[in-house]
Amino acid sequence: MLEKAEKHVYVSSLFGGAGAGLAVDMALFPLDTLKTRLQSSQGFLKAGGFRGVYKGIGPQVIGSAPQAALFFLTYDTFKYYVEPRVESYALPLVHMTAASVGEVVACLIRVPMEVVKQRRQTSTNKKHTSRKILMHAVRSEGVIKGLYRGFGSTIFREIPFSFIQFPVLEYLKTVYRVNFKNNIPLESWEVANCGAVAGGFAAAVTTPLDVAKTRIMLADKKTAINMRVRTVLKQVYHEKGFKGLFAGFTPRVLWITIGGYIFFGTYDLSKNFCNDCLLNSDLVTTT
Repeated sequence: MLEKAEKHVYVSSLFGGAGAGLAVDMALFPLDTLKTRLQSSQGFLKAGGFRGVYKGIGPQVIGSAPQAALFFLTYDTFKYYVEPRVESYALPLVHMTAASVGEVVACLIRVPMEVVKQRRQTSTNKKHTSRKILMHAVRSEGVIKGLYRGFGSTIFREIPFSFIQFPVLEYLKTVYRVNFKNNIPLESWEVANCGAVAGGFAAAVTTPLDVAKTRIMLADKKTAINMRVRTVLKQVYHEKGFKGLFAGFTPRVLWITIGGYIFFGTYDLSKNFCNDCLLNSDLVTTT
C-alpha cells in the first residue's frame, strides 16, 4: 500500500507540474517579454518595445513542462516524507526547505532556457533565432559558462521567492480550509486563489533580485565575468535609483499573480485527475 502511495506522489507530481508549467508559460509569455525588456540595460524600446512579444517562445515551450515537473516532484516528495515527522510549528520551515531544494533542481533546466529565451526576447536582429543564440552561447563560452550564465543569480532569486511564496500558499490553504470549508479539501479554483495571492506578494518583494538576474543573463561575455548580484544591484541603483531596482514591477507582479492562479489551479486539477486515474487503475488491478 505504501509503494502505491509513493508511486502516486511521484507520477501525479510530475504530471501536475508539467501541465501547470506549460499552461502558465504559454498563457502569459507576452508579459514575461515586456518585463524582460523593461529590465534590460539597453532600455525598453531598444530591446524591442511592444514588438514581437512572442520572441523566444520556442525554448519556453521546450523547457516549461520538465522544469515545473521536476520542481513539484521534488517539493511534494520532500513534503511527503518529512511532514509526518515534524511538529506543526515546524511546517513553514519544511515548506521553505522543500521549495528551495525543488528550485535548485528545476534550475538545471530553467537556466539554459532562460538564457536563450531572454536573449531572443531582447534581440532586434531577425536572424538571431533561438537555435542560433543557443549555438553561439555554447561555441563562445562553452556549455557551463554559456548556458548556465546567471545560475547563481537565478538561485539567489528563486530561493527567497520560494521562501515567501510557498509558506504563504500553504498557510492560506490551511486557513481557508479550516475556517471556511470545515476541513474539506479545497477545490482547484480555491487553491488557484491562494496561489495568486502568494505569488503576487512574493513577486513584489523579490523584483530587485529578478532585475539583477536579467542583467547578468543579458550581459556580453566580457562584462559578465565580474558581475555579481550585489554589484549589479548597486550599479542599477546608482544609474536609475530605487525605480531601477523595481524595473518591470507591474508586469512581473501581474504576470506572477495571474500565473499563480493558472499555475496552482492547473497543478491541483491535473494532480487530482492523475490521482483518480491511478486509483481507478489500482482498483481494476486488485479486482
